[in-house]
Amino acid sequence: MTKNFRTLLFTIYLGFSPLLANAQLTDLDRLLPWTISSETMAFDGKTSTVIYTGLRFSQGSIFIEADEGRSTVNEQNDGSWTFAGNVVIDVDTGRIECQSAELTFDGNVLTRASVLGSPATFSMQRSGADDATHAKAGHLLYDVQNGVIEFSEEATITESGNEISSNFLVYNINERRINADSSGADDDRVRITYTPTSDPDAEDTSTEDPEDPEVP
Repeated sequence: MTKNFRTLLFTIYLGFSPLLANAQLTDLDRLLPWTISSETMAFDGKTSTVIYTGLRFSQGSIFIEADEGRSTVNEQNDGSWTFAGNVVIDVDTGRIECQSAELTFDGNVLTRASVLGSPATFSMQRSGADDATHAKAGHLLYDVQNGVIEFSEEATITESGNEISSNFLVYNINERRINADSSGADDDRVRITYTPTSDPDAEDTSTEDPEDPEVP
């Protein structure tokens, strides 16, 4: 981002703080095996790449399906997976749908996730919440180790009628903070919509009509 970009920084207490917190990809159980099923499988010896079609991949609480998957993972499970075509990622109560995704592993540990879509969509259901958190963006870059997610290309986060939109959003999961950047142009400004909630315990302050005075 250039220096002339204006930054809106605020701590989220209402609505948006749980986004992705209940569905982090770090929920992968490192001790569980990977399970892979596919319609076809081919091996490219020149690039050490395994190519799958009609792929279904699972490990622990994560499940991924895609029209195609390419793996360059070695015997130590280091490397990357690339998924393309009708990609669906389910993690606990979270669901991601996108055109393509690239996941980088260090051993059995997921370290980085890059998701592309037009847009990619997200739906997360918090425990005890009546409604879900929704997000969409053209590109999502998730730094798993540092707990930081970058949304770019018309990113929007929505929950309970509250919405934050910007061309570039950075979400820090651990600090529950969003950093939204804007170039300052009218068509590229940070937009926030807040919907107040009614308080059923609030006192009724409306003034009742006085009784009709007695006629002498």
